[in-house]
Amino acid sequence: MCMLKGKRIGIIGLGSIGQEVATRLEAFGCSISYNSRKQKPSFSYPFYSSVFELATNSDALVICCGLSDQTHHLINKDVLLALGKEGVIINVGRGAIIDEKEMVQCLVQGDIGGAGLDVFENEPNVPKELFALDNVVLTPHRAAFTHETRASMRELAVGNLEAFFLNKPLLSQVMDN
Repeated sequence: MCMLKGKRIGIIGLGSIGQEVATRLEAFGCSISYNSRKQKPSFSYPFYSSVFELATNSDALVICCGLSDQTHHLINKDVLLALGKEGVIINVGRGAIIDEKEMVQCLVQGDIGGAGLDVFENEPNVPKELFALDNVVLTPHRAAFTHETRASMRELAVGNLEAFFLNKPLLSQVMDN
């Protein structure tokens, strides 16, 4: 068993989900660093403009960013090897952010310590090799399917519609930074 306290956690994507992950990990005494499209001055966490450098300085990477041309296979073999033999990769973003073939190879060969995956590159197909590994936790892309989450999503959608039709600022306005 491994203790979470004191671990260096790199978060890729410090948007609303990444911020929630960081808050929870801080409560466990983790040291948080991050990579995002740009540095967020409102946070005191160390910022890494390079995902490779973030991996080099982390015990685990938590992927919370969206999928785009810039993030497709952002986590490649070099990043995984930089994470190291004890390193763990967690993906709650999108499957194609990780080069899945390279990740599977690194896991099978012991080049990284483990993985927790809620998303996969070619859903619903999951690489068969992952089922045989005891250092991998797989979930069926259902992280947001709780009753509470669905109720919150409904409330936010209704609130945004009301704000839009009343010419008020949206509750969850998307800003292009």
